[in-house]
Amino acid sequence: MDRTDASLIAIRRILRAVEDYANELARVSGLTPVQVRVLQIVLARGSVTPKQIAAQMQVTPATISTLLDRLAAKAMVQRQRSETDKRQTNIVLTELGHRTIVDAPDPLQQKYVRQFESLADWEQSMIVAALERVASLLDAEGRDASPVLDTGDIQRSQPRIR
Repeated sequence: MDRTDASLIAIRRILRAVEDYANELARVSGLTPVQVRVLQIVLARGSVTPKQIAAQMQVTPATISTLLDRLAAKAMVQRQRSETDKRQTNIVLTELGHRTIVDAPDPLQQKYVRQFESLADWEQSMIVAALERVASLLDAEGRDASPVLDTGDIQRSQPRIR
């Protein structure tokens, strides 16, 4: 097999791993990986503003607003007025949201993060450089992307179940 085919196969394997995880997550919890990440952020902070979630996920406040609307419709989160600043809205988990995120399968990206962070600095740098180069080969360097392993639009309305 030549290097071109080997590189395309490696990219496809990565895409398939992300898709398979998203499908399993949707089957088990009814959530997308992005929705899981929002719930994880709220769980870790206890109470958080939409603006803080948007900043941590590196997406626009409008994107987070849409995600929060969907999670609220599923009774996973609630919007509450801040006690200290009535202009501010805080996001908190509902009991169902807490149970769902605690019981959700271990996210693929957390496995990646654990393994990536255990690598030596030089190896991490090589991987980042190679991935950035692949993104440029695919004319993808200017695309909006959050540090969440998922495919498709971050505001996708329904989980993909195949």
